[in-house]
Amino acid sequence: MPSKTLPSKTTPDRVATVQRDTLETRVRVVLNLDGSGRGSFATGVPFLEHMLDQIARHGLVDLDIQAEGDTHVDDHHSVEDIGITFGQALAQAVGDKRGIARYGHSYVPLDEALSRVVVDFSGRPGLHMRAEFARARVGNFDLDLCAEFFQGLVNHANLTLHIDNLCGQNAHHQIETIFKAFGRALRQAVARDPRLGGALPSTKGAL
Repeated sequence: MPSKTLPSKTTPDRVATVQRDTLETRVRVVLNLDGSGRGSFATGVPFLEHMLDQIARHGLVDLDIQAEGDTHVDDHHSVEDIGITFGQALAQAVGDKRGIARYGHSYVPLDEALSRVVVDFSGRPGLHMRAEFARARVGNFDLDLCAEFFQGLVNHANLTLHIDNLCGQNAHHQIETIFKAFGRALRQAVARDPRLGGALPSTKGAL
């Protein structure tokens, strides 16, 4: 089923609400790019909720994600579709990209782990992720799903995303540094720069 944007008479600037319903999942994302770092999550995937909270807190965005899915099979459909719906909300909230910094990057450590994330609101979806995790799962969460989440996000937010876990021996730390760094890079990329005067940050005049 197609995704739909829910209308709102009081929608502030840079806020998006997207509902995505399929035969496998129902996902609702509310995103405020000019928030204060508040997160609210009910997805049936606790470890992902912990990581989504890192994006909200370190990205200074308000993020509410509610999801129901076939987690009795596994978490794959829910995680991927949350990434897709988040990406759709991000694209809507950013809008025409006039006046934003466009690029963002961050290095984040957590004890022995260190990750670098670079974001470009280029209009061209692309995920380039290099991460060799110390183990395949954290609790019940399959770490292969991290790439599925970010792939869904970049495909629907139309951004280029480079993720490099530079070092780490604890898989939880490795993943957490990635999500924290993504939040901080996102915060930098969507920041408005008054010097642009509402212009697009591109010599082509289009993104």
